[in-house]
Amino acid sequence: MVRITGEYQGGLHCAAIHEPSGNVLSTDAPRDNQGRGEAFSPTDLVATAFGTCIATTMAIAARKHGVDIAGLKFEVTKEMAPDSPRRVSRLNARFWMPAAARKVPAGVLEKAASTCPVHQSLAPSVEKIIDFAWE
Repeated sequence: MVRITGEYQGGLHCAAIHEPSGNVLSTDAPRDNQGRGEAFSPTDLVATAFGTCIATTMAIAARKHGVDIAGLKFEVTKEMAPDSPRRVSRLNARFWMPAAARKVPAGVLEKAASTCPVHQSLAPSVEKIIDFAWE
């Protein structure tokens, strides 16, 4: 179990503290929802969690095969639903795989990507697209 504490700081800004490490994360409401967009929005963090969880889960899978996939790069685009309630409707993730990733048996990294904990935790109504570009 991990504990995260936080404080609403006013002006639609929050600060959250990751208790095990002491790292602080700031959020702000996005410009299209009354904020200034000066930091990650809460839904930006969902997209960030999606990308980083996939990358981490693939790295764990690669490590089991003695492969380091350092240098992997990713991009996640987040789309919000146009109707109410306000929610994430689509996450589109693209991963640029380093040459070393080809040493992992076929299908292992793709399976890891689609079974990462964040992917599995998101509502089925959130469209999740994962695309790979192999070096």
